[in-house]
Amino acid sequence: MTLHSSPDMDSNSSPNHSNLFPKLLLASKSPRRHQLLRDAGFQFDYIDIDADEDFPPTLPPEEICMFLAKHKSMHHAAAIADKVLVTADTIVYINGQVLNKPQTVEEAHDMLRTLSNQTHSVYTGVCLRNEEKVQTFFDRTDVTFHPLTDEQIAYYVEHYKPFDKAGSYGVQDWMGYVGVKGIQGCFYNVMGFPVAKFYRELSAFCQG
Repeated sequence: MTLHSSPDMDSNSSPNHSNLFPKLLLASKSPRRHQLLRDAGFQFDYIDIDADEDFPPTLPPEEICMFLAKHKSMHHAAAIADKVLVTADTIVYINGQVLNKPQTVEEAHDMLRTLSNQTHSVYTGVCLRNEEKVQTFFDRTDVTFHPLTDEQIAYYVEHYKPFDKAGSYGVQDWMGYVGVKGIQGCFYNVMGFPVAKFYRELSAFCQG
């Protein structure tokens, strides 16, 4: 496990919430989560946690993402001290199927064909943990895609290589610009972290 400090925010950044919240210990390699938390004014160190992503097959999607977020949290055995450990997991769910990160070009193509001209749900589970307690929550956003041609899918996978993204797409890149027809819920949840709900859940966690 390696501990990294987030870059200091300059004078033009969002306000620092260090007086409102303890410093966070973010267990995520996702540059999108790092960006969202920095832009929202949070201070954090980040660490790598290696945990499998297996889950009981009978769980509904909202419990899958929370199960995985808590599972990651419990793989951190070191002392948290005066920080709050934050772990998260995002899944794409459609027609009873969980779409994780694609492992191959073919799998990426198949996922995008599945999403084409359909509405799917993006769930992010978040686990907050300090030395005294654990709290989990989730957020859900429904995303509708325009019909996608095989040529559009091939272009996207070749040029944007979405192999680190659940469902094989990023809402903040080309596919979001031209492929997404509508979003119901939190846009940032689709990016990978429900910032507004996190702010409120963290407030309650720290006050409780």
